[in-house]
Amino acid sequence: MHHRHPDIDPQLLSQTEEQRELRTVLRDFLTEASGPESVRKHLATARGHDERLWTRLAGEIGVHGLAIPEEYGGSGFTFAELAVVLEESGRALCCAPLLPTLVLATQALLHSGDRQACERHLPRIADGTLTATVAGFDTDEPGVVAERGGSGWRLRGQADFVLDGAGADLIVVRARTPEGARLFTCEPAEDTCRRTPRRVLDETRRQALLEFLGTPATPVGDSGEVTATLDAGRAALAAEQVGGSGHALNATVEFVARREQFGRPIGSFQAVKHRLADVLVALEAARSASAYATACVALESPQLPVAASAAGAVCSETFRLATAEYVQLHGGIGFTWEHPAHLYVRRARSSEVLFGTSGQHRARLARLVGLAARSAA
Repeated sequence: MHHRHPDIDPQLLSQTEEQRELRTVLRDFLTEASGPESVRKHLATARGHDERLWTRLAGEIGVHGLAIPEEYGGSGFTFAELAVVLEESGRALCCAPLLPTLVLATQALLHSGDRQACERHLPRIADGTLTATVAGFDTDEPGVVAERGGSGWRLRGQADFVLDGAGADLIVVRARTPEGARLFTCEPAEDTCRRTPRRVLDETRRQALLEFLGTPATPVGDSGEVTATLDAGRAALAAEQVGGSGHALNATVEFVARREQFGRPIGSFQAVKHRLADVLVALEAARSASAYATACVALESPQLPVAASAAGAVCSETFRLATAEYVQLHGGIGFTWEHPAHLYVRRARSSEVLFGTSGQHRARLARLVGLAARSAA
């Protein structure tokens, strides 16, 4: 485990040369390999994403192993490098299961402190041959029960709206035991785990209902504590939202600069300038909130809960604003099925509730900084 830092060095909030190079490589790669037409094409496939792209991200760029220690087959960088990947994937609306596999499942395994589980699963995540997700993390009382029998542990119950739940090879499940909540891993088989895809607003981020019917499972670590994993997920989602907001703003600025009405570009109208300026101000605030949350994850700072909820609130609201203007300032074409704007709107709306709404993030912040207690008094 890393040492905890009471404060974040301001230099850690700025990008390193390696991170800038990674961003350039990824932007070029995703522009070529994951454009809007490619996203639409692979949404119609059984797996829901380009599996060749997944393999290339792992093999050619080494994306999957960035935040995995070298002892488990990774390259030993930090969450800060992975956040660059997430921001660029959000910009391109890449629909590969980066969030459930590289953030949630990986962080859950690392935080468990279970070396055997890490040695078994993380090398396969790092080389791109294993996709993974988590289930039962979003509720105090998980809907899955773990039963111990003569043949080992088995899971019964259900978890709903599991990210990539219908396709993931490995599931890290938080389940109830007589001693309290605990983590387990399982590689689901059809006869003991029924997986039903859910119809969701954002088809680029598939979700499923999982029903465990005596699924064989292996215990992981000794604790069912997943707060740090969820906060890493919030920081990762914030980075994605910053990337998506940046795309929406850039695409809208380019459009209004060339679209003419009354003999001049609509971008020269003061009302349009003001609306875009509002998005830019919101985006800069979101970048700051996201950078701080990323640094807190990378350093395992005790400030992570505050940083993660602040980023969750700010970046969700920014993405919603940016995508609304993306549609509206494109005029009639922005409302069409053929234009990619609606895909970003869908991602923005679904992301708003993924790890808690803005209201829930603000309520948590109030509790964390003591405002809730003072208000009650």
